[in-house]
Amino acid sequence: MTLRVVVADDQALVRAGFRGIVAATPGFSVVGEAGNGAEAVEQARRARPDVVLMDVRMPVMDGIEATRQITGSAATAGVRVLILTTFDLDEYVYSALRAGASGFLLKSTLPGDLLNAIRVIAAGDALLAPSVTRRLVEEFARTPRAAATARPGQPDLRAVTAREREVLALIACGLSNTEIARQLSISPATTKTHVGHLLTKLDARDRVHLVILAYQAGIVTAR
Repeated sequence: MTLRVVVADDQALVRAGFRGIVAATPGFSVVGEAGNGAEAVEQARRARPDVVLMDVRMPVMDGIEATRQITGSAATAGVRVLILTTFDLDEYVYSALRAGASGFLLKSTLPGDLLNAIRVIAAGDALLAPSVTRRLVEEFARTPRAAATARPGQPDLRAVTAREREVLALIACGLSNTEIARQLSISPATTKTHVGHLLTKLDARDRVHLVILAYQAGIVTAR
């Protein structure tokens, strides 16, 4: 199956670079380009790609609002957004994640890692730059904006088991499935099953959403 990608960035040379990497790789195709957020939304509606590579700072409409419109519309249901930014703790990244982005990578990411990120996100998982995952979730918890957003609409955890709560807490601390398995002395396959149950029970779109829900529910707090 060919993964269909839209590239959104206000710099033509950057778009050309990402387009070249994606289009030159078997199993991938670029089905649209956008120079601003409004065009990204339009391209997502027109082409219905698997993944949109989204810059944050763009004219007309920024990547955050474009992400919110894409992930929140029935017309683009199933379209995933991968945020690409120059800064590893860009002040807008937290808002982008809350807007529904499924991943976050630096523009300095190696081509192979970018392609892998597209595969992961298209498969329905979520991905954050390994170098910033833990700092990102910790900062999310400390950010006043995040705390203010977390208060309304607490997640319903009644169907979540004690073990699943443990897994959820470790996800929110930035641990991978392998690390969670080691921490809880269970197999990676069992860990993956627990994560799948959490996604279903909490109606979470991906792993990033689980992190946000864990903080909203008070399962983990800022240290």
